Parts: sequence; C-alpha cells; structure tokens
Amino acid sequence: MSGTVISIGPGGISFGGSAEKADRTEKGESLLALPTTYTVVDLETTGLDPQWNDIIEFGAMRVVDGMVTEKYAQLVNPGYEIDEFITELTGITNEMLAEAPAVNVVLPGFLEFVGDGVVIGHNVNFDINFIYDTCISVLDKPFKNDFVDTMRLSRRLFPQERHHRLCDLIERFRVGEAVEHRALADVEQTNRCYLFMKGHMESNGITIESLRPTKSGFSAKDIQASTTDFDEASPVYEKVFVFTGTLERMTRKEAMQLVVDRGGLCGDGVNKKTNFLVLGNNDYCSTIKDGKSSKQKKAEQLKLSGCDIEIISENVFYDMIGG
Repeated sequence: MSGTVISIGPGGISFGGSAEKADRTEKGESLLALPTTYTVVDLETTGLDPQWNDIIEFGAMRVVDGMVTEKYAQLVNPGYEIDEFITELTGITNEMLAEAPAVNVVLPGFLEFVGDGVVIGHNVNFDINFIYDTCISVLDKPFKNDFVDTMRLSRRLFPQERHHRLCDLIERFRVGEAVEHRALADVEQTNRCYLFMKGHMESNGITIESLRPTKSGFSAKDIQASTTDFDEASPVYEKVFVFTGTLERMTRKEAMQLVVDRGGLCGDGVNKKTNFLVLGNNDYCSTIKDGKSSKQKKAEQLKLSGCDIEIISENVFYDMIGG
C-alpha cells in the first residue's frame, strides 16, 4: 500500500514523497495475554522507518516459568556512520559500531535466541516491524512470533493516565531508573513493568477478558474533548483525522479521543476537509481485496487532485500526538 514518507528527527516531523507500505502478511498476532514463558526484546535503530533505517543493537531476555534464564545483547554495524542525534539518544557511537558485525551475521543468532515463542516488548510493534522486514531482506523469511505490547496493556489497565511511554511506566510503577535507550537495559525495564502490571491484575482480580474492548457503534461527532486548554503549536491542532483499519495499540475511539483532546477534529469518512488518514491493520478485513480500504483509495485520489491530505501510519500518528 502506498503512503507518505515521514522523516522524524531533531527538527520534528517532515512529509516527503510516496513510499510502499510493507507487506507483513505473516506477521504474528498482537495478544492481550499474560504469559509466564516469553522473550522480551528491544532494538536500537538509526530511525523510525524500517524501509529507510537499520538496526544497530539487539537486546533480548528469555523468561521461562517466570524466571530469567538468559540474556542477549549485540551491537550491529549498519554499514554507514550514524548521526549525532542517534548517538546522543542511545549513547552508541560510530567507534562502538566500527568493529561490530553486520546484521546478516547477527540476525540468525538473535532469532535462535528468541525461538518461536511469544515476544514481549514496549511499543513492540515498532520492533516487530523492524525484525520482520530485516528477516525478509536478509533471510527471505518472515518473523511470525506472536507478541504482547506492554504499552497496549498499560493503556487498557490505566486508561485514566495520559502517557504510557516506558519512562512513564518506570516512574509510575517505581520499578527502576530512567530509560537508558540501550537495548538490554530497556529489555530489563520492560520486564519489570510487565511483571508489575501482571501482579497488579492478579492482586486486584482483574482478568484479561475485562480489558478486551467491546464493540459498540459510535460516530466521530460523539467524541468530545475533555479539555479546552489546547497547544496551538501542536501538529494535531485544528487538523481533521480519519482512521481506517484496526489500530494495534488502542481502539479507534481512544485514538479519536487523543485527537480531540489536543484540539484536533475527527471524521468518519474521507473528504476534502480531511488532513490526515491514519492507516491501521487491514489484514483481517475480508472486504478488502487489493490491500487498500475505500478510505485510503479516496485519500489517494484527493491527494493527487491537490488536496491538503496526508496518509500516515499508526506509529507516525502516535509520534504526532506525543503518546
């Protein structure tokens, strides 16, 4: 599926030309579950888009029946120098990467460590997409593991909280120090947050079933802002958002609430007033035959006719709202 190239760096978000949306038809399922045997994963990368950026560090930790059994960490040389922004963010320098092996050398060992069981991570859809695309590129095979997202779990458990970043959870749950942006350190912090939420649910009699969203009809006009104190500098302010497909981290209604709480507007259908169409997952929609929803087709037609509309991914949407 085609969309818009989004570049995110120190200067913010910029929109470029068109790009093909990756076809991840064999990607594992995003689970709302509380496994006791799993592998926690985290990556450090040169950017946010698997099509244009690369992995520079793998981190993983295997947990069997609730006990940590083994840890894995490996730097990866991307084949080019990383910029100062990534070094400042992660602490990984070009000197550190110079002697590291290339991804084609590292990837088989990482996959062997992870195995075919459930993967856990924070905002793990980001990591899964990078791993999936790298597996296709390097090994010509998909990464099929099902996964549990601790960010998604936190949003379901604590809907009253505005932010659910890893740093927010670490502080809220008092389970460690700040996020280090190194793969293995973030893996360990993610596991602490997961165990806290799992224990919280068990102590309070909260079941996974109670966290699953219930389907109920609603329209965009039903979503009302919970505040009138808007940041007019926000890229969301006074922009019209429409959603298509199934969002992986929250319900569509929750996403719409985030928009209107930041001074934006939501629509049920795409028209000339729409500024952003957010692409969710269409994999399980039986009415889609060619990979594109009717909303996406309409947005592409409007874009070609000169309308002010952009087609963005779910992850870019979250970057825009600062979630």
